[in-house]
Amino acid sequence: MAACAHDLLSARKPPSLTTAIKQLIDAETVERRVRSIQYQMRIAKFPHHKDFATFDYSAAAVTQPQIEPFCSGQFTEEAHNLILVGGTGTGKTHIAIALGTTLINNGKKARFFNAVDLINALIKEQAEGNAGKIIRQLSVLDCVIIDEPGYIPLPKSGGAAAPSDRQALREDQRHHHDEPGVRRMGLGIR
Repeated sequence: MAACAHDLLSARKPPSLTTAIKQLIDAETVERRVRSIQYQMRIAKFPHHKDFATFDYSAAAVTQPQIEPFCSGQFTEEAHNLILVGGTGTGKTHIAIALGTTLINNGKKARFFNAVDLINALIKEQAEGNAGKIIRQLSVLDCVIIDEPGYIPLPKSGGAAAPSDRQALREDQRHHHDEPGVRRMGLGIR
């Protein structure tokens, strides 16, 4: 807004008062939006920046038309989960971060976790007698990204998904284990 005010004051022919006020309000609105996006990107805690502009679809098993429907964030409003399935190096993390970045740029709130870090934080929270704090914080987000869940054995205290949800995941994995891609799962939040 300061740059806009400077431009208005240094103009050879100053605009009308209403025009100047409208331009200042527009500049302030844009500046607030940029600050909001910067803040949301910082608290999302992505390990590095990724976006779809740098994603190599030619080397991936998914296509741009498969990914684009998720960029609107409609799945977050319908409380659907996305599960990215594929082998090492197939672009799952890139897609997850790029999707989170896109959602934030569209006004949504997202948070990235490595599965090990999230489980350790939940176990620590429970040991300290603060169980539920992290879940409450996550419940206000539009999108929670959990990366690398397949690399960790869940402790007996973890993995408390409902039996029907676990069964649905097992069925999906059994039918698509060699087929990388994006799965939209209507798993309920309990």
